Amino acid sequence: MINSDPILIYDGYCNLCGTLVQFIIKRDKSSRIKFIPLQSEKGKSLIADYGINPLNLNSVLFISSGTFYMRSSAVLHLFKELGRPWGLFYGFIIVPPFIRDSFYNLIARCRYRIFGKRNFCLVPDQTSGK
Repeated sequence: MINSDPILIYDGYCNLCGTLVQFIIKRDKSSRIKFIPLQSEKGKSLIADYGINPLNLNSVLFISSGTFYMRSSAVLHLFKELGRPWGLFYGFIIVPPFIRDSFYNLIARCRYRIFGKRNFCLVPDQTSGK
Protein backbone atom coordinates (compact mmCIF):
# COMPACT_ATOMS: atom_id res chain seq x y z
CA MET A 1 0.00 0.00 0.00
CA ILE A 2 1.58 3.29 -1.10
CA ASN A 3 0.25 6.48 0.44
CA SER A 4 0.69 9.81 -1.28
CA ASP A 5 0.75 11.76 1.97
CA PRO A 6 2.94 10.91 4.94
CA ILE A 7 1.05 9.38 7.87
CA LEU A 8 1.89 9.39 11.56
CA ILE A 9 0.27 6.56 13.51
CA TYR A 10 0.37 7.36 17.21
CA ASP A 11 -0.99 6.23 20.57
CA GLY A 12 -4.12 8.32 20.96
CA TYR A 13 -4.16 7.86 24.75
CA CYS A 14 -0.56 8.96 25.34
CA ASN A 15 -0.01 12.58 26.40
CA LEU A 16 3.50 12.59 24.93
CA CYS A 17 2.18 11.37 21.57
CA GLY A 18 -0.61 13.95 21.68
CA THR A 19 1.93 16.68 22.31
CA LEU A 20 3.97 15.43 19.34
CA VAL A 21 0.86 15.55 17.11
CA GLN A 22 0.10 19.15 18.18
CA PHE A 23 3.76 20.09 17.64
CA ILE A 24 3.66 18.69 14.09
CA ILE A 25 0.31 20.30 13.23
CA LYS A 26 1.72 23.73 14.11
CA ARG A 27 4.86 23.22 12.03
CA ASP A 28 3.62 21.28 8.99
CA LYS A 29 3.39 24.28 6.66
CA SER A 30 2.08 22.18 3.76
CA SER A 31 -0.45 20.28 5.94
CA ARG A 32 0.58 17.07 4.20
CA ILE A 33 1.12 14.91 7.27
CA LYS A 34 -1.97 12.93 8.28
CA PHE A 35 -2.55 11.62 11.79
CA ILE A 36 -4.17 8.32 12.70
CA PRO A 37 -4.51 6.95 16.25
CA LEU A 38 -3.27 3.37 16.75
CA GLN A 39 -6.59 2.58 18.38
CA SER A 40 -8.69 3.56 15.34
CA GLU A 41 -9.93 1.08 12.75
CA LYS A 42 -7.78 2.80 10.09
CA GLY A 43 -4.74 2.62 12.38
CA LYS A 44 -5.30 -1.08 13.05
CA SER A 45 -5.77 -1.70 9.33
CA LEU A 46 -2.53 0.09 8.37
CA ILE A 47 -0.59 -1.74 11.06
CA ALA A 48 -1.90 -5.05 9.70
CA ASP A 49 -1.11 -4.01 6.09
CA TYR A 50 2.55 -3.57 7.07
CA GLY A 51 2.67 -6.83 9.02
CA ILE A 52 3.32 -5.18 12.38
CA ASN A 53 2.27 -7.01 15.53
CA PRO A 54 -0.10 -4.60 17.32
CA LEU A 55 0.43 -6.39 20.64
CA ASN A 56 4.14 -5.61 20.58
CA LEU A 57 3.82 -2.02 19.44
CA ASN A 58 5.36 0.56 21.73
CA SER A 59 6.22 3.09 19.07
CA VAL A 60 4.90 5.75 16.79
CA LEU A 61 4.92 4.72 13.14
CA PHE A 62 5.63 7.03 10.25
CA ILE A 63 4.67 5.98 6.73
CA SER A 64 6.07 7.87 3.78
CA SER A 65 6.05 6.78 0.13
CA GLY A 66 4.95 3.29 1.10
CA THR A 67 7.79 2.75 3.59
CA PHE A 68 7.13 2.55 7.30
CA TYR A 69 9.50 3.63 10.02
CA MET A 70 9.36 2.80 13.71
CA ARG A 71 10.84 4.21 16.92
CA SER A 72 13.60 6.80 16.49
CA SER A 73 13.65 6.37 12.71
CA ALA A 74 9.97 7.34 12.59
CA VAL A 75 10.62 10.52 14.56
CA LEU A 76 13.68 11.46 12.49
CA HIS A 77 11.86 10.93 9.17
CA LEU A 78 8.92 12.91 10.56
CA PHE A 79 11.20 15.85 11.38
CA LYS A 80 12.82 15.57 7.95
CA GLU A 81 9.35 15.97 6.42
CA LEU A 82 8.91 19.27 8.31
CA GLY A 83 11.90 20.87 6.61
CA ARG A 84 14.11 23.50 8.21
CA PRO A 85 14.92 23.97 11.00
CA TRP A 86 13.35 20.74 12.29
CA GLY A 87 14.66 18.67 9.41
CA LEU A 88 18.18 19.22 10.70
CA PHE A 89 17.45 16.61 13.40
CA TYR A 90 17.44 14.05 10.59
CA GLY A 91 21.23 14.24 10.80
CA PHE A 92 20.97 11.95 13.84
CA ILE A 93 20.09 9.15 11.41
CA ILE A 94 23.85 8.48 11.24
CA VAL A 95 23.74 7.26 14.87
CA PRO A 96 23.25 3.49 14.74
CA PRO A 97 19.62 2.49 15.32
CA PHE A 98 20.45 0.28 18.31
CA ILE A 99 21.78 3.36 20.12
CA ARG A 100 18.95 5.70 19.04
CA ASP A 101 16.28 3.10 19.76
CA SER A 102 17.62 2.27 23.22
CA PHE A 103 16.85 5.86 24.27
CA TYR A 104 13.54 5.80 22.41
CA ASN A 105 12.51 2.52 24.06
CA LEU A 106 13.36 3.81 27.53
CA ILE A 107 11.07 6.82 27.05
CA ALA A 108 8.36 4.69 25.40
CA ARG A 109 8.27 2.26 28.33
CA CYS A 110 7.89 5.08 30.86
CA ARG A 111 5.75 7.48 28.83
CA TYR A 112 2.50 6.95 30.74
CA ARG A 113 4.21 7.29 34.14
CA ILE A 114 6.15 10.41 33.12
CA PHE A 115 3.70 12.22 30.82
CA GLY A 116 0.38 10.69 31.80
CA LYS A 117 -2.40 9.00 29.91
CA ARG A 118 -5.67 10.39 28.56
CA ASN A 119 -9.04 8.82 29.32
CA PHE A 120 -10.02 9.33 25.69
CA CYS A 121 -8.29 8.89 22.36
CA LEU A 122 -6.87 12.13 20.93
CA VAL A 123 -7.99 12.70 17.36
CA PRO A 124 -6.71 15.90 15.75
CA ASP A 125 -9.29 18.55 14.86
CA GLN A 126 -10.69 17.54 11.48
CA THR A 127 -11.38 21.19 10.59
CA SER A 128 -7.62 21.75 10.34
CA GLY A 129 -7.39 19.32 7.42
CA LYS A 130 -5.53 16.74 9.45
